[in-house]
Amino acid sequence: MAIYITQARYTHQAISGLVQNPEDRYEEVRGLFERAGCKLLSYYITLGEYDFIITYEAPNPVAVMSVLATAGAGGGVTDTKTITAVTTAEAKEAFEMAKASAGKFRSAGT
Repeated sequence: MAIYITQARYTHQAISGLVQNPEDRYEEVRGLFERAGCKLLSYYITLGEYDFIITYEAPNPVAVMSVLATAGAGGGVTDTKTITAVTTAEAKEAFEMAKASAGKFRSAGT
């Protein structure tokens, strides 16, 4: 499974609700990911531009989109940013594939 990293912000309404009724959202979020066939690796509240960061494994982009759509439709999160992460071993494999192809590719404008 591929590894994904998502950052997002809580909406004003979500922050107000969490202040009125503090809760640890970990188990709720873990369940959301598991129902989509994903595995939650970490969930941290962060300071700065985003309110939280989540790392997880997902079988495919459709599963990721399902999780993000469900969270977004609930109205508690906004401004999601998701990236795919690869291990250093996977990066090496990609560079080896690129090396094999590099001499056969002509760059634009050359």
